[in-house]
Formats: sequence, structure tokens, C-alpha cells
Amino acid sequence: MISVQTRRTVVLRLKDGEKLPDMLLQLGTNSAAIVAGVGMLREVVLGYWDGEQYVEEPLEEPVELLSVQGNIGSLHDRPLVHAHVVVGKRNLSALGGHLLRATVHNTAELVLLTLPGVRLERKPEPSGLPGLYPTEE
Repeated sequence: MISVQTRRTVVLRLKDGEKLPDMLLQLGTNSAAIVAGVGMLREVVLGYWDGEQYVEEPLEEPVELLSVQGNIGSLHDRPLVHAHVVVGKRNLSALGGHLLRATVHNTAELVLLTLPGVRLERKPEPSGLPGLYPTEE
């Protein structure tokens, strides 16, 4: 990973073979908005919440990362990435969903906005999903 971080912004380039969203956990922040991302991915697993669990949809071929957004918060004092992506297939069709797993294929470039003074805490909810509870630090 190649990255630069200012007080409010993180710009990073992930290299071939690095894992998403795992690499975002290595940034050392638990309060950030994922605002942009492009590149290529392989071994992608998207998720769709069916009301009880994530239905996993693995993608067989490498895809273009067209968009990514979400946040990095914390659950039980551990960082947690919540990211959604839109990816493009070779036939120019697009798919989207919750990003469960992916491997960078060639490169991926992301921009994050850190949120000083804001805590993005997640707490378990009856739906089974961890709800977002933002607070001031």
C-alpha cells in the first residue's frame, strides 16, 4: 500500500494482491468516510442482506472497480469497514452490493475523509446488523 495522510484526508493506492476491505483496517483509524475509489478487483464476493443474513455472490472474473463508498467505524472497540461497491464486468454490465471480500487486480486507488472529533460506533441491533451511532468525541 502506498498512502499519504493529512489531518483530514487519506489517499492510497493498493497494489496487486492486496485484500479489500482488510487493508483499510491497517490505516489505524476508526472514524473515516470512504468517499471514492477506482481500479480493478478479482476474487470479489459481494453481499446482499436478505433480512436475516448476507447472501454471498462470488464473481468469477476480474472486474473494474467503478465506485466505492462507506465508512470505517468501530464495533466492540475494533475497527469495522462498511463498504458498498459498484463493479463493471467485461461485457460492460454493472453489479453492486456490500463488499465482503476482494483482491486488488493490478491497482486500486481510494480516497478517505477522516473525521476528527467524531466517533463512528456500531452497536448490534435486532435486525442482526450493527447500526451506526455517531457521537462527538
